[in-house]
Parts: sequence; structure tokens; C-alpha cells
Amino acid sequence: MIKLWFFAFILLIATQGFAIDDHQLADPEQQKTYELINSELRCLVCQNQTIADSNAELAGDLRRQVFEMLQQGKSKDEIIQFMTDRYGDFVLYNPPLKTKTALLWLGPIAFLLTGFTMIFWFIRRKKQAAVTVFDKGKQEKMRQLLEDTESSVEDGDKL
Repeated sequence: MIKLWFFAFILLIATQGFAIDDHQLADPEQQKTYELINSELRCLVCQNQTIADSNAELAGDLRRQVFEMLQQGKSKDEIIQFMTDRYGDFVLYNPPLKTKTALLWLGPIAFLLTGFTMIFWFIRRKKQAAVTVFDKGKQEKMRQLLEDTESSVEDGDKL
């Protein structure tokens, strides 16, 4: 009995990650368009999933709305334009490069360049510090050799 409950629990957890979509269009071409649009729109609640993958109520509403608009004969571009007008560029999973979205596109590049610059600067400082320490150690050793030489010459003069 415990095994049965455990299996039911695992099955319940495993099915929570899948969005159930019961919308089926008669035309296979429209069905492909429906699935394509759902994979291009971001769930506004989950933010890291498309509306096709999300279980959120809003994602279900957006899927229903896309379905109804396709049944009304609207094109993919018209539906995406409607969603963009209503929710902004954030609803698109791959937003276009605009002034408003420049930070989304250029931010990672700026962070990467900053990181590489800091790594280069850190390595360069470490090398300079190592050279400086080496030079100081070398200078001290030379100074000691000179003192030893001077003392041996002075001792030799006295003899």
C-alpha cells in the first residue's frame, strides 16, 4: 500500500511540470502556427517559461486568446502585435533590439567585458607584485653579497 501511495505521489509531482493544452485546431497549418506563437510568447507570471510550457492561469488565458484569434482568421503577426501592444515587448520570449530593450541585449556583453577586464587587471597586478617582491629579494641578496665581499676584502687588507 505504501508503494502505491509513493508511486501516486511521484506521478503527481512529475505531471506538475507539464502544461495541459486542450486546444486543437482543425487545420494542421493553423495548429502549427498556434504552437509556434505559444512558444514565442513569455508567461508573464513565470517569466522564464513560454505560455506553452506554463501552468499559470494567465498562460492558459493567453493560449485561449491565441486560439480564438486564430479561429477568427488573424495572422501570426497580427496576434503577436496585439500581445505586444497589450503587454509590451516583455511578452516576447526574444524581444527585438530597441532603445527600451537595449539593456536586455547589451547588459550581458557589458558584464562579460567588465569581468574580463577585472580578471586581466587582477592578473597584471599579481604579476607586478611578484616581480616587485622578486626584485626586492634579489636586491637584498645582492646587498648581502656585497657586504660579505667588502668584509672579506677588509679582512684581507689587514693581513
